[in-house]
Amino acid sequence: MLRAVISSRLASSLDKNNYQLILVGTQLHKSFGSKLNIVTETRTAKIQMSRDEPIPSQPLSVTIGLIGPGLIGSALLRQIAKQAGKLLGPLHASKIAVVGLANSRQMLLRPEGVEFDSWEVDLAEKGEPLDLDLFASTITSAAIAASATPSSDPTAPGPACAVLVDCTASDAVSSAYPAFMKRGLHIVTPNKKFGAGPLAQYRELREFSERRRRRFMYEATVGAGLPIISTLHGLLETGDRVVRIEGILSGTLSYIFNTYKPGMRFSDVVAGAKARGYTEPDPRDDLSGLDVARKVVILARECGLEVELEDMAVDSLVPEPLRGTGVSVEEYMKRLPQHDESMASKAAEAAASGGVIRYVGCVDVEAGSAGVTLRTYPDSHPFAQLSGSDNMVVFTTERYHDRPLIVRGPGAGAEVTAAGVFVDLLQVIRSHPRA
Repeated sequence: MLRAVISSRLASSLDKNNYQLILVGTQLHKSFGSKLNIVTETRTAKIQMSRDEPIPSQPLSVTIGLIGPGLIGSALLRQIAKQAGKLLGPLHASKIAVVGLANSRQMLLRPEGVEFDSWEVDLAEKGEPLDLDLFASTITSAAIAASATPSSDPTAPGPACAVLVDCTASDAVSSAYPAFMKRGLHIVTPNKKFGAGPLAQYRELREFSERRRRRFMYEATVGAGLPIISTLHGLLETGDRVVRIEGILSGTLSYIFNTYKPGMRFSDVVAGAKARGYTEPDPRDDLSGLDVARKVVILARECGLEVELEDMAVDSLVPEPLRGTGVSVEEYMKRLPQHDESMASKAAEAAASGGVIRYVGCVDVEAGSAGVTLRTYPDSHPFAQLSGSDNMVVFTTERYHDRPLIVRGPGAGAEVTAAGVFVDLLQVIRSHPRA
């Protein structure tokens, strides 16, 4: 069950202005707080429907290799440890085991399954140098060895399901996805680098995935644990036509602009967000708009637009004199107040017209364009009603034209992001070709 909260003010405002709110996410990460109060059973219902399908006779052996056991990865391990035993029956599986863990330097390979209560110590003390080829082959071979009818072809249908979960932000790992999939691995990831990477490489993987029935799942690349990608898939697969997608897609920038008001110094708001740990150590990593741009590329490609990251228009919120590695974080924070007037004038102009400024990613399917920009929205718009670090995506489609469809909820937090990855993992297991 997905739970979230929304104020009565927002609910009434959405209805009055012809917006529909659906599929709000799980509760906010503890550092951001929460004020919401609406429940949706959508994902629970989806899983329940899958359980009504005919149960195959051959139980599935599931092996998982996790790269990147940091905040998100370790949260995912806790969730798997808690749920794996309960899922064997519903998934008709004989085994669900994490058989490999890896960070940027070391890997821990345990074909019988890692120990969830000691994996950190085991990886640090018993790990061997990272070898991605060996890591991938161990995951597939462990699944095949544990299955009732081993096959010499790891990409063939059968009762061996091997999954690579990438919880890094690494280019090196994401660029290896095609090689991983050719070894028979399904791929689940919150890493945006591949989905927003070179279009030719992205297409090649998608085509191979369909041809060899191996899944590439990336729900958590946009909106953490929110069902944004799956909602878009549902619209497109049922024949709806997307007109436009607009989204506040950064928890950090959502917090900053929900906090910033005319009369305040923008530099003070950025400094406060940094002090609270809402930004990256270098706030320019958030304020450059690159993270939002990657998410917009992913959404645009889902809609059929041939978009490359480097060609997309992105409004950077970092003043030009303060960009680049030649300016340290300390110097950036010290000099940022010198540039407050520019943002102050934009906020004052928006307020004078009864609006607010928000940092938004937009995919205009009809115009065939995508971009990231600072825009003014009226006080009646759903974006003006956000609080804290919430993400919000507004889908305007042929069906949802007069009353656009909205997904709202926490766009950050290790637990909710890990839950989004976990849902993708379950989808992979349920859809694995067994015959």
